Amino acid sequence: MPSPTPLVARGLRKLYGDTLALDGFDLEVAPGTVHALLGPNGAGKSTAVHTFATLTRCDEGEVRVAGHDVRREGAAVRRAIGLVGQSAALDEVLFGRENLVMLARLHGLSRREAGSRADELLAGFGLAEAGGRKVAAYSGGMRRRLDIAASLIRRPHLLFLDEPTTGLDPRGRNEVWAAIRRVVAEGTTVLLTTQYLDEADQLADRITVMGTGRVIAEGTAAELKDRLGGDRVIVTAPGDTGAAVARALGAPLDADTGRVTVEAAEQGGTAALLATVRALDAAGLEVDDVLLRRPTLDEVFLHLTDPTTAEVAR
Repeated sequence: MPSPTPLVARGLRKLYGDTLALDGFDLEVAPGTVHALLGPNGAGKSTAVHTFATLTRCDEGEVRVAGHDVRREGAAVRRAIGLVGQSAALDEVLFGRENLVMLARLHGLSRREAGSRADELLAGFGLAEAGGRKVAAYSGGMRRRLDIAASLIRRPHLLFLDEPTTGLDPRGRNEVWAAIRRVVAEGTTVLLTTQYLDEADQLADRITVMGTGRVIAEGTAAELKDRLGGDRVIVTAPGDTGAAVARALGAPLDADTGRVTVEAAEQGGTAALLATVRALDAAGLEVDDVLLRRPTLDEVFLHLTDPTTAEVAR
């Protein structure tokens, strides 16, 4: 029998006083993937995750985690998930290994099983040598890796990561990214909330963008970027040759910057770049710069969450 879908949410509504935190929110997370949940502050991300983790009960709608209903089977849901919050849930006075052994014992493992699982996780997350040091001496990246390791003691079906790299330097972020990829490679599905768009771009197989309690866009990073029109070739023309470059390329000129922008459309960025260079060569025109420009996820996010756009305003 195939494993149940890690997470399915349908029609979630949640009111806090007069504030509608979730408004018909739907989400489905495929097994063995990283699914990123993005949205501005107040979009409802935390409410959604708290609902999935049985920490909040919605007024309407249905959620099933690993096949279990969050309303009627809360204990089974909690056994199927791991949760890593924004603050590390670690005892800084204890050694790294002692933290894992203590949590494993609280989960019901025997002393021998707890020690074995702790050593396995420390090795898997590159912390074997640090296991005998106090957590207070760990770097930020090491603490987050240990925190993620702690959430995997019972090998959860679904792991919630709530902004796991907030406050980390680039090295620490890369360490945590590597840890997340390892988690997924070993079979755990991840639902990631993050404020860093490059993080979602790097890690997520699929992205859901929230706005005012509901889904305003969903897809892969590439699919979301395509909503802004795809790749562009930007040509910077020298001096007063801008008009000639624009005529040769059949594209508009920005008189203020001297740039001509060619929309790649369906031909794709590489083909558009080659066609642009050939057209300039055929016209005998020299330019200062030719750049293939791809939309960033940051641009997509800002467009989708702008309250004046159709996606949010409707």
